[in-house]
Amino acid sequence: MAPESRRLPQQHLVLAGGGHSHALVLRRWAMRPERRPAALVTLVSRSGTAFYSGMVPGLVAGWYDRHACAIDLRRLCHLAGAAFVEAEITGLDLRKREVHLAGRPALRWDRLSLDVGAVTAPTAGVKAGDGGVPEAPVPVKPLEPFLDYCDGLTPSAGGSLRIRGGGAAAVELALALRGRGIACALLLRGAELHLGSAAANRLGERLLAAAGIGVQRHQPENAPADLACTGSRAPAWLAAAGLPVEPTSGRVITDSSLRVIGEARIFASGDCGLIGIDPRAASGVWAVRSAPVLATNLERSLIGRPLRPWRPQRRALQLLGLPGPPRQAVALWGPLAIGPAGWLWRWKEQIDRSFLELFTALQPMQTANGEPMACRGCAAKLAAAPLTAALARVSGSSHPPAPEDAVELGRGANGEHWLQSVDGFPALLSDPWLNARLTTLHACSDLWACGASVHSVQAAVTLPAVGPSLQEELLVQTLAGIRSVLEPMGASLIGGHTLEERQELSDGVGAAAQRQAAAEPPGQRITLVLTVNGVAPPEQLWPKGGLSPGDQLLIMKPIGSGVLFAAAMAGAARPEWIAAALAEMQRSQADLVPLLARHGCRACTDITGFGLLGHLGEMLGIGRGEGPPPLAVRLRAAAVPALAGALELLEEGFASSLAPDNAAALATLDGPIRLDQPAPGSRLGLLIDPQTCGPLLAALPAAQVADALEALAATGFEQASVIGEVVEA
Repeated sequence: MAPESRRLPQQHLVLAGGGHSHALVLRRWAMRPERRPAALVTLVSRSGTAFYSGMVPGLVAGWYDRHACAIDLRRLCHLAGAAFVEAEITGLDLRKREVHLAGRPALRWDRLSLDVGAVTAPTAGVKAGDGGVPEAPVPVKPLEPFLDYCDGLTPSAGGSLRIRGGGAAAVELALALRGRGIACALLLRGAELHLGSAAANRLGERLLAAAGIGVQRHQPENAPADLACTGSRAPAWLAAAGLPVEPTSGRVITDSSLRVIGEARIFASGDCGLIGIDPRAASGVWAVRSAPVLATNLERSLIGRPLRPWRPQRRALQLLGLPGPPRQAVALWGPLAIGPAGWLWRWKEQIDRSFLELFTALQPMQTANGEPMACRGCAAKLAAAPLTAALARVSGSSHPPAPEDAVELGRGANGEHWLQSVDGFPALLSDPWLNARLTTLHACSDLWACGASVHSVQAAVTLPAVGPSLQEELLVQTLAGIRSVLEPMGASLIGGHTLEERQELSDGVGAAAQRQAAAEPPGQRITLVLTVNGVAPPEQLWPKGGLSPGDQLLIMKPIGSGVLFAAAMAGAARPEWIAAALAEMQRSQADLVPLLARHGCRACTDITGFGLLGHLGEMLGIGRGEGPPPLAVRLRAAAVPALAGALELLEEGFASSLAPDNAAALATLDGPIRLDQPAPGSRLGLLIDPQTCGPLLAALPAAQVADALEALAATGFEQASVIGEVVEA
C-alpha cells in the first residue's frame, strides 16, 4: 500500500456540541495540524457561534455586544480542517452509532465526543402579568433564546423581573440586569443563597441589597416568575439513549480518561460529563482544563493507543462582575469571598479577553504560493470571456448562441414544454447535506427562470478518496440533501453517477497545494453536478430576452453571497452574516413561478456566477456580436437589496475570486445599462458579485408591479424590489 493511501481517512469522529472543551480541541488541531486525527472530524452545534460563559453576564448587562463574546465555530472548523454541521441534536442510537438531528438525516460515527452543555433544570410556575395562565418561566439555558428575551427588556418596561434561583449564576444575572437598569428580585425556595460558603452568602446578600435587588424567601415552586436560573442538568436525550448518567444532574458518567463508562467509543466533557470517581460541579473552568486531555485521548483512541487519565483540581475560582460604575468584581474560592474590588474586575477582563483571543488570533489557510484560496460554489465557474469565446468557436460562427437558462427538449401531448438544464460546482460548505441542498436549489433555479416546474433530477457526484464507510456516509448525506429540495416540490431523484477524486502527488509546489487540499474536510472536496428536467405550461416559456419597453425589473432576494463567503475564507465575515446568508440561500423560489405568471412575467433569469450585471446583459443580448441592443435598462443600484454584511465587506476591499473577471460587465454601464444616479464602489462591487442560490430577476408590465410586490411580501419575500425599467435604446 502506498504511503499516501495509508493516510486516507477511514473513521468518522463526531464532536457533538460546541462547548468550550470542543472549541479548544479544534483550536489545538488548527494550531498543530499534525496532531489532527486521520479521520473525518465533524462538529455538530445548534448555532454557528458559542458564547464564552465568563462574558455572558456582561452581555446581559450591556457591557459587550454578542460578537465580542462569541467563538465563531464555523470559522474554527474551517481552520482546523473539520466539517461543521449546524443542527439541533435530538438523540443517539448507540447500536447503530448514530447522532439524530432535527430536520435532517442522522450522522453515523466511529468515535463520539459529547460536549453539549446543559439546560436549566425544569421548573413549574406562572409568569408574572399573564393573567394567571400557566406558563413556565424563561430558562436561562439554552443561552440563545434567553438572550433574545433579554434583548426585548427595557428599563421603562415597569414592574420587577422575578428570577427564580439563589446560586452564583442567579445572583450574577440579577446584578447584570440591574446594571442594565432592569428592576428585579430573586425568589428563593429556602431562606439562604447558595454561593458555596457562609462568607460568600453574606457577601452576596450585601451586594444584592446595595443594588436594590429584593430577595423573596421561602417561595413555592409554582410562584409567579419570569426567569428560571435554578441550576442546570444535562439534556434528557443522553439518559434516554441508555448512557450511564448521574440521577440528579443527568450528566454522563465517565472514567478518568473522559471515556463514558461501558462505552469504549464515546467520550464526554464539559457541563454534560462527570468523572464518576472524582466528581466536580459543572463549571467552565473544568471544561477548559479538560480540553488537552480530551484531545489527546481522542487522538489515541482512533489509533488504538492507551488513554491518559486526568484528575481535575478540587476547587474552581469564580469571578463575578458587578454593575458599575465603577466596574468591580468579587472572587469566590472555597470558603473565601473577596471583594468587591476594581483590580478583580481588571483581572477578570484580562482572563476573558485572553480566552477569546485564543480563537480570534488564529489565521486562515493560505495556498502554497501565499495567495488566498479560490472561491467555491458558483464563484468557481468559468469566467464569461473564455466561455463565450469557446462557444463561438464550437458553433462555427462569430456570434455565440443566445444564452438561455434551460434548453427545450420538445413538447408534450398537451403542448407543454419539456426543458432540461445542468448545473453544479465544487462544494461551498463542509456539510455535505447542506451543500447538496444548496446545489440543488441553485440548479433548479434555471428551470424556475424559464417558468417551469421541476420534474426530476439526475446527479453526478465526485467523492474524495477516503475509506469506504466514509464514502458511504458522504453519499448518504449528499443524496438526502438533494431529496430535501425535491420532495416538497413532488420531484424525484431518478438516477446518476458516482466518481472518486484522484490526486497524484508529485514533488514541488503542486504537491504542496494538493496536500493542503487533502487536509480539508472530505465533505468540502465533493463536486456535485445535477441534470434538472422540468415542464412549463404551453403559453409559459419565459426567455431571457423577452423584454419590452416599459417593463419593470424585479429582483426577488438580496445578493452578496460571493463576497460573504470569500471574506469568510479569510476570517473576516461575522458569523451572523454567514448564518443569515445561508438562511436566505435555502429559500426555495419554486412557488414564485406561478406568482410571476399571474402577474404577466415576460422574461426572466436567475442571478448566479456572472453577477447581476452579467446576467442582465444576457437579457439585453449584450456581447453576442450583433451590434447595439435595441433596448436599454435604467438601473437603480441603490434599490438592489444586499445580504447583511455584503456592502461592508465590499467597502473593506473583499471580493470573490470570480469578481475581477465579472468586472468586465461594468463597461455596460456606459452603454445599454445606465445607472439612475452615481453609485459608490461597494454598490458597483455588488452588481458584479457572483451568486450561489441567487435570486430570480423578472420583467413584469409596470401595471402589475404593485400587486406583484404585495403578493411577494405575503409569500415571505419582503425584500423583493424594483431595481430598474426597460426603455428604448
